[in-house]
Amino acid sequence: MGYLERGVATVVLKELVSGMALTLGYMFRQKVTLNYPYEKGPLSPRFRGEHALRRYPNGEERCIACKLCEAVCPAQAITIEAEPRADDSRRTTRYDIDMVKCIYCGLCEESCPVDAIVEGPNFEFATESREEMLYNKVKLLSNGDRWETEIAERLRADAPYR
Repeated sequence: MGYLERGVATVVLKELVSGMALTLGYMFRQKVTLNYPYEKGPLSPRFRGEHALRRYPNGEERCIACKLCEAVCPAQAITIEAEPRADDSRRTTRYDIDMVKCIYCGLCEESCPVDAIVEGPNFEFATESREEMLYNKVKLLSNGDRWETEIAERLRADAPYR
């Protein structure tokens, strides 16, 4: 009986007909394709993109040079140098991240007690040379200034789970 059923299925092209029926069904559904550079899909609040250093609303940088992010980084991509200020607070004089070494694990963000270093929503930061992937304090602060509203919104959305 198995030979007879397979013979009939082969003669009537059962697989081809079922495949064409499936294709016909998808032709009338709503399209899911995005026109990428002009349309972008939603990002999770926990997305880990390009790093940024944040500032307080008064413009002062948040980083207190505790060096926890440097200590916890498994790829040893972060380098921090700090010195005390006149008001006995510590601030960084050098904050470098080698983005080529970075594995985007998010441990630096989790270890920061003041939410100074974050991984922002930007995933479009391709470069043409390795030197452009060496981020210094100025570049990180400018990323923070550029993406502050999105970063703050992401941290607010993720706050119940932290």
